[in-house]
Amino acid sequence: MARGAPLIPLGYGKFVRADKVYALVPLQGDARGDGHRTQVHVEGLEDPIIASRSEQAIARDVMIALGQDPDEQKRRREPAFPGQEHLF
Repeated sequence: MARGAPLIPLGYGKFVRADKVYALVPLQGDARGDGHRTQVHVEGLEDPIIASRSEQAIARDVMIALGQDPDEQKRRREPAFPGQEHLF
């Protein structure tokens, strides 16, 4: 059996492979309730998964799982992923 990328927790007992996450969307307003915090878009799934963790926490776990050091990114003030620039 082939081994894939590590699983990362989304909360509610849900896990996804780190290399399959392609978008994180923070929930706003009324959509954010009962522990709902982030929509996690995963390759191969039509609908996003609702996570109880923040997008920052999930993004940090994805970076660590894929072998990147999120603290190094902060020190260097570079975008988290190559080819993407800061929005704010």
